[in-house]
Amino acid sequence: MEYYQYIKAIHIIFVVSWMAGLFYMVRLFIYHTEAQEKPELERNILSAQFEIMERKLMNIITTPAMILTATAGITMLCLNPYLMEVPWMKVKLCFVAGLIAYHFICIGKMQQMRRGIFTWSSTQLRIWNEVATIFLFAIVFLAVLKDAVNWIYGMVGLIVFSLIIMSAVKIYKYSRMKK
Repeated sequence: MEYYQYIKAIHIIFVVSWMAGLFYMVRLFIYHTEAQEKPELERNILSAQFEIMERKLMNIITTPAMILTATAGITMLCLNPYLMEVPWMKVKLCFVAGLIAYHFICIGKMQQMRRGIFTWSSTQLRIWNEVATIFLFAIVFLAVLKDAVNWIYGMVGLIVFSLIIMSAVKIYKYSRMKK
């Protein structure tokens, strides 16, 4: 079991890397989308640069970090199969599956933008960016508290947290519009 702690440390390190990549990726999407409102020359230069940054971030940092996070997580489950019997782990893995889906949706958005297709506004992307925060919040609380977080309180807390984040995005948009 001494290896377990090393695997856990690696898991945490790559979770941090993965999340940093996802947060920055969507931030790049926001800037890339806003660049479409610039004059053509500026738009072309900015879009080309954002496409390079997005591709490198996704392919060199974010996706490898996701793979290493999952590999370390699966290794921990193999070393301690009892974890699959506890309810909180099953709930956590559902949120992890949601985060993996989020990751692949981001890849899809990146490919759309590369083709010049911008279907979401910068405000929608700001809200999308907070979805990763909600997943992170739920996963960390489940991992730390090791409880299914009493479903009623846990879900109410997550909904309240989500509403606070979404309100903050709207307030930020309003303050930007006033300037």
